[in-house]
Amino acid sequence: MRSVTILGATGSVGRSTLDLIERNRERFEIVALTARRDIDGLIELATRFQPRRAVIGDEAHLLRLRDALAGTDVEAVGGEGAIVEAAAMGADWMMAAIVGTAGLRPVMRALESGQIVALANKEALVSAGALMTEAARRHGATLLPVDSEHNAIFQCLHADRLETVRRIVLTASGGPFRSWPLERIRTATPAEAVAHPNWSMGAKISVDSATLMNKGLELIEAFHLFPVGVERLEVVVHPQSIVHSLVEYVDGSLLAQLGPPDMRVPIAYTLAWPERMETPCQRLDLAAAGRLDFEAPDLGRFPALALAKAALAEGGAKPAILNAANEIAVASFLECRIGFLDIATLVGEVLAGYAPGAPGSIDAVLEIDREARRAATDLIGKFAH
Repeated sequence: MRSVTILGATGSVGRSTLDLIERNRERFEIVALTARRDIDGLIELATRFQPRRAVIGDEAHLLRLRDALAGTDVEAVGGEGAIVEAAAMGADWMMAAIVGTAGLRPVMRALESGQIVALANKEALVSAGALMTEAARRHGATLLPVDSEHNAIFQCLHADRLETVRRIVLTASGGPFRSWPLERIRTATPAEAVAHPNWSMGAKISVDSATLMNKGLELIEAFHLFPVGVERLEVVVHPQSIVHSLVEYVDGSLLAQLGPPDMRVPIAYTLAWPERMETPCQRLDLAAAGRLDFEAPDLGRFPALALAKAALAEGGAKPAILNAANEIAVASFLECRIGFLDIATLVGEVLAGYAPGAPGSIDAVLEIDREARRAATDLIGKFAH
């Protein structure tokens, strides 16, 4: 039996993880479930799964959580510090599905505890990749990628023979505007941007997919997860989202992982690793799919990917600045304060005007994040519609 902690249990990744666990209850014991503000969701999940501890980040909801779980064996605690403590409760395996920089301290604590960490928190590696991977190495922790692209690479990669890798190719769906002319993209609305053709995702990540920033952030993650060097990392647009990523070896062999666009597939791979487990996901019917298309990304229409590549090449604090400025820009677009094409322009201006040294600690990363958000917020008025 594997003991499990899920940080961000009420989100889509957390619930997908619990769906798999519920179908295999005899294989898993739940140590802790956490949520930041979704008290109703946490109460429902804690009642159903009976973890040892349920943690709500917003302490204003703690009394309600305690009342709801009174008479059970579930310990109810609250506060951001309690989420960090939950990450170090000694579970064999932890799902890190907290969105944003709020996940940095818990992920670091789990790595320092030497756990298996299934990583769905982009910010951990985008903003603090060198710190996180060094902590994993130093404490003997295992990082397992949950993003479908990185999980696909992990499945195709012979990690102990990286010298035989010619290139790693991340696939991008191209988002809803892949075939739109530039003038039409210029007037794109938030509703159009979040209407992803293949995946069911939250608003922010859907906009990132539409700008291709999401693929840029994943490129930065891949750099830290798979140390083959920037020059051996590529992106190709694959609109069907069936091939999730590829690894090419020096002999010309190109290995790809294919599957339905369902996050339970990569989650299950990390949950059962190094074994495999059944999922309820629809089987991939290649005959029904009919064709697999690939094309190079258009950096002229989608400059966010170029910004991410430049931030990765420059290194230091640039990826953290990129991530923070993008979050502010996307939120402003979703609030109809700036246009779709303004997202990348705003991020580019923040990157050009703010260049601190490489962060040496999580505190330093969080300070860089705060400064970049302030800089981006100050620029919103320049683009306001």
